[in-house]
Amino acid sequence: MRLVPDVAEQPAAPPAPRRLGAVELVPGRVSAAVLSMAGQVLDRTESSYDAATATPADIDRALAGAAGVFAAHEVQGIGVAAAGLVDPLAGLIREVNDVPALHGYPVTERLAALTGAGVRLEHRARLQVLGDRWFGAGRGRRTFASVSTGEVLGVGVLYDGEVMAPPGGRSGAHMTVSASGERCTCGNRGCWKTLATTAWLRTRARAAGLGEAVSLSALVGSGDALAARVVDEYAHNLALGLVNVQQLFAPGLFILHGEARDGGERFRTVVEERLRDAVAFAGAEQPRVLVGTAAVDDVALLGGAGLVLSHL
Repeated sequence: MRLVPDVAEQPAAPPAPRRLGAVELVPGRVSAAVLSMAGQVLDRTESSYDAATATPADIDRALAGAAGVFAAHEVQGIGVAAAGLVDPLAGLIREVNDVPALHGYPVTERLAALTGAGVRLEHRARLQVLGDRWFGAGRGRRTFASVSTGEVLGVGVLYDGEVMAPPGGRSGAHMTVSASGERCTCGNRGCWKTLATTAWLRTRARAAGLGEAVSLSALVGSGDALAARVVDEYAHNLALGLVNVQQLFAPGLFILHGEARDGGERFRTVVEERLRDAVAFAGAEQPRVLVGTAAVDDVALLGGAGLVLSHL
């Protein structure tokens, strides 16, 4: 007798690989990516808008442009890493000083309507430290700090396995580091942001006669002694805020992302030496500074993927 296997007994097709979605929303830019469960970026896209003049409709268009990356993928959810003050429960961006159009912007509602996926929102610095913990240089550590530099400034701290910030919490960009400093976009004076962002670097380089729209990489590569002094000043300004973090939490490891990658070994050393000078108690781990080396710094997107992963 010839036995014919029942169709129902045929081996089932393997399930489709699971994918994670992530979006980074910062002044002037929206980035989106599809990632594997191991944190590998499989597909990504980016769109831009004018931070100063944008309307909510302009934000909608930029978000839709970036969200197109999800059309060819079935994602388990999307995690949004946003700058400013956010409300994770309501899915709203409450306030971004540099982008009036983002005040009250319902990003999770907009993104869910575009993609049909479940969307979760958190503050960028809070998610960045989780990206480093799960997929980056913070793996295996229970305490460290992850720092974003450039146009956007912030620090996330993991302390004994817990992120030291309330949901939607602050990034540290507006901590006061100079009582008589410049007026910040938030209205206060002497915020860390006024001394340690790309905007400060451009202004300082112009005042020193080094030209317009000068980048950190151009200053480092110029070989000019005056440019080197401006770079050192920038590194010291960045360390001003990190010294406060060191004094409060002694994280031991600081991972710099963003513009600091262009500062070279001298920039990294200046920050590390300043942090080591700030160790004021016996037994504390000597601070180390690492600089992200990836050609594309995806730590905030990795954090967004990790946000989805933690809720699956």
